Amino acid sequence: MADNTRKNTMVTLKAAFSAFGVYFCMYGFRKPFTVASFEGLAYFGVDYKVLIIIAQVMGYFISKFIGIRFISELKPEKRIFFLFTFIAIAELALLGFAIVPAPYNILCMFINGIPLGMIWGIVFSYIEGRKTTEIIGLFLCSSFVVSSGFTKSVGKFIMDTFGVSEFWMPFTAGLFFIIPLIIFGVLLNKIPQPSEEDILLKNKRLPLDKPARKALIRQFFIPMMCITVLYISLTILRDFRDNFNREIWDALNFKSDSSIFTITEIPIAIVVLLVLSLMVRVKNNKRAFTYYHYILFVGIGTVGFSTYFFQHHMMSPFLWMMLSGLGMYLCYIPFNGIYFDRMIAAFEIKGNVGFLIYFVDSFGYLGSVLILLYKNFGSSKTTWLNFYIHLNYFIVIIVLISSIIAYVAFKKKSKPKLNNNQYINFDASKMV
Repeated sequence: MADNTRKNTMVTLKAAFSAFGVYFCMYGFRKPFTVASFEGLAYFGVDYKVLIIIAQVMGYFISKFIGIRFISELKPEKRIFFLFTFIAIAELALLGFAIVPAPYNILCMFINGIPLGMIWGIVFSYIEGRKTTEIIGLFLCSSFVVSSGFTKSVGKFIMDTFGVSEFWMPFTAGLFFIIPLIIFGVLLNKIPQPSEEDILLKNKRLPLDKPARKALIRQFFIPMMCITVLYISLTILRDFRDNFNREIWDALNFKSDSSIFTITEIPIAIVVLLVLSLMVRVKNNKRAFTYYHYILFVGIGTVGFSTYFFQHHMMSPFLWMMLSGLGMYLCYIPFNGIYFDRMIAAFEIKGNVGFLIYFVDSFGYLGSVLILLYKNFGSSKTTWLNFYIHLNYFIVIIVLISSIIAYVAFKKKSKPKLNNNQYINFDASKMV
């Protein structure tokens, strides 16, 4: 028994370490360019930085729709090949961004976003369906809290120290992360498949064909629509904060400190990890699924109250950015895998997390594009800081309404449907 426990612990640590590393390094190919300001550049009546962010997000947006099928049907033996291939394409696109003159290089940033949008689904497919998926998933999710700020710091450091231009910086930053990503990717590919105990506790994870995917959405239509609206809102808030972090901090008078992007995100990652790690102790899947909704209510409330206190000068800018970020990530992180992992286990769904993630994620990035267009054309005179404050309030209202409806709908679904005093298991493949 002791040897088995030790073996399971080592597998968990290896999976958490390697999954964290892969996704942390992936951000080195995605986010460094956002720390550049590209001041004075505008095309087609739109700020150049907004254009390249929209281009990358559009690539992400398209990849999520592709991923609904691609990730849900991905076979385990093909994962490592696609992981490295997609990263290579993303880095070559950044080389194109440096070589091709503006505004034509906007297309390169679009190409960069398409393969990177697939990485999350590939990485999570390695770790889902395990009794320790939650703890591994938390380490994985904490990577994009820390990595976003860290890779921006790397990008700014490269420009400030080596004098690399804003156009060459994204490609140069990517070079720093290639070898570490390959190492972490190989380690991730070596973790064993879920054990019989994992399958017993969390259901066997299976590919979903098109009829099964449709049946699953029909079964959970109302709560999934609410979760999609909720996730769109959270993605808009998270992406806006992430992409225009520099502009927000500049408005808060933190212009000269390149480390600010990292030191504010590390405490957030630690607190989120500690709070959500408590869910590992909840063995009952339905109870745990309910608790995630409670965490959602607390998180979005933190965003609203901290913004109100800051706006009324009852909280410092630094503390506000930390607390609003903490509340947002408490809501956002579970929907990147661990929420759906519990949903599959709670309702005994024959499927996989990848499909559910990519279903909501595809619409999420569409929201990010629309909000950027609105900021440029409908609210161009509003400062980035004031726009972010108003966005916080708007998102809080939307998330509260949609989360309450989803909570009630899932509660109704969780009530036992009696058939000889037994629960009826949901098998999407049998509902077509």
